[in-house]
Amino acid sequence: MVAPSPYALIATDMDGTLLRADDTLSERSLAALARAGRAGARHLVVTGRPAPRVRPLLDDLGCTGLAVCGQGAQVYDAGADRLLWSVTLDRELAETALGKIEAEVGQVYAAVDQDGVDGLTLIEPGYLMPHPTLPALRVDRRDDLWCAPISKVLLRHHTLSDDELAATARAVVGSLATVTMSGPGTVELQPCGVTKATGLALAADHLGLSPEQAVAFGDMPNDIPMFDWASYGVAMANAHLELKAVADEITLSNEDDGIAVVLERLFG
Repeated sequence: MVAPSPYALIATDMDGTLLRADDTLSERSLAALARAGRAGARHLVVTGRPAPRVRPLLDDLGCTGLAVCGQGAQVYDAGADRLLWSVTLDRELAETALGKIEAEVGQVYAAVDQDGVDGLTLIEPGYLMPHPTLPALRVDRRDDLWCAPISKVLLRHHTLSDDELAATARAVVGSLATVTMSGPGTVELQPCGVTKATGLALAADHLGLSPEQAVAFGDMPNDIPMFDWASYGVAMANAHLELKAVADEITLSNEDDGIAVVLERLFG
């Protein structure tokens, strides 16, 4: 007989963690999450994707509860299709931060996620979407990126690696924004002090759950604050070395149902 799991909250990143490379969810992962749900555990998606880009995936999960989106800048109620909480990145500060980064590394290419449940992803000329399946609207010039409130800025450089770009950005941006790296080709600026952990803490408090009851799954450095917050952190086999270094456990890759392997052990 399997002992009851100590975890009442399962926090999962999406890209590179719960999702396979083709943006699909495996039947095994869905079954493992359903089994955990029947045992009383709550599943929270905690993703860098903004709320509008998460809705179809939440539908696939059958999720009508909360999700943490936009690197923690949004707590989204899927059932009501509304944001319970959101914080925006000041657009003047974002422009200043971009200027400081470009003074160090030369031209970068930028995109923004607009705030709100119907916010758009806007990309300037030269920016290539790291996830080509995600919808985005190309604008004519950078100034057009700032036409409405934004939750974050996404950056790419034509020669620097993500690690190099993120390190330089952190060194020069200071308190203007929080710098994160959330996936291949995805270095981001978000409101200062906002991380996946801040959004997860708000959502968990809304559900009456604590860090001690939480197990978290991720694959990139932007998941480190979430691991710091949760009682137990599980990195995928395909995870960035920075995340593996702070993980309590390393499971199989997202392609090999690494989340399901752990949940099957925890929930029988």
